[in-house]
Amino acid sequence: MKFTKATNYALHTMLMLVAASPVKPVGVQQLAESQGVSPTYLSKILTRLVKAGMIESISGANGGYRLSSNKDDITFLDIIHAIEGTASMFECGFVHSDECLIQAVMKEAEEKMESHLRETKLADLAQKQLKGLR
Repeated sequence: MKFTKATNYALHTMLMLVAASPVKPVGVQQLAESQGVSPTYLSKILTRLVKAGMIESISGANGGYRLSSNKDDITFLDIIHAIEGTASMFECGFVHSDECLIQAVMKEAEEKMESHLRETKLADLAQKQLKGLR
């Protein structure tokens, strides 16, 4: 299973924002440099996260991005859906009965993966990261 690079950057960016101060915004330049990506490209990803309501954009000289929702509520699945959308990853293209056994197996696997990603909170990962730095 493969997600786009945008999802990878979004997950890493959100982890940085969860670990950052909830008051002081983090600039796009700093976020981009930490991941070795262009600020222009990362800005497009950040716009999707803003539209999803997870972060907010602060204008001005000391502007940047910060979380707009409770960091304890943000899951991996929330971020993936904000970037990739919610469409199923597998659709059977063959013309046969509605009860395709292949489709059923793939749907079940996708549901299990989504359940795991829904249960995995970014705040928990940030805590693990902090413990690793000590």
